[in-house]
Amino acid sequence: MKLRIDLNSDLGESFGSYTMGRDEEILEYVSSANIACGYHAGDHNVMQKTVRAAVNKGVGLGAHPGLPDLLGFGRRYIAMEPEDVFNLTLYQVGALAAFATAEGAKLQHVKPHGALFHMASKEEAIAEAIAGAVAAVDKGLILFGLAGSLLVKAGRKEGLPVAEEVFADRTYLPDGTLTPRTLPDAFIHDPGEAAARVVRMLNEGKVRAVDGTDIELRADTVCVHGDDPKAVAFVRHLCGAFEAEGIDVKRVGES
Repeated sequence: MKLRIDLNSDLGESFGSYTMGRDEEILEYVSSANIACGYHAGDHNVMQKTVRAAVNKGVGLGAHPGLPDLLGFGRRYIAMEPEDVFNLTLYQVGALAAFATAEGAKLQHVKPHGALFHMASKEEAIAEAIAGAVAAVDKGLILFGLAGSLLVKAGRKEGLPVAEEVFADRTYLPDGTLTPRTLPDAFIHDPGEAAARVVRMLNEGKVRAVDGTDIELRADTVCVHGDDPKAVAFVRHLCGAFEAEGIDVKRVGES
């Protein structure tokens, strides 16, 4: 059976007169777009523009809710009650769903951003709040979560379809979590190395951690970060490696 993978990227992260990322170019390669919903990045105009561009390219629409932290780009930890997390997720997913409806489309998935994503990977109450909010909007929405994480488990508990996510440009700790961005070995800058790691994840279900041990994981969708200056070259190389290996890039759930 031919291997297939969903390729996603975080998009719509410009704000007002500030431009971030090369969304139009990234949309030529990815199959799913995680679109910022105004809390960590993006605004109402950027959301509309990004949704329309993704729809025109046939790319799956995803809400990318984050913590209320424009200054820190949603990457700073903020202690929050589960009720707050439920409601801020509901608010952001609902907003992007409205933009999708206006373009004659529907949301495909939800993927938390930055610190919220990592909190949901390790904190059960936060994971359950996010999964509960997504289910409250639409139980058909696919919940993206770090492979093997508490968010994945919470999504399944809520009866949501789940996509286990791996990262092309990040390294892993032995416990299966991502290496913190503050550490020097957190990123993989060589696109060839990144592609080889992702191909191994798909073929063997394994990735090498920073301590040299192998971690077992499931890969339903691969993330490439759209805010990196080299993102377009990176994703282009990744798609070339998939083609060479006979791996199809397809939206999650697409036949």
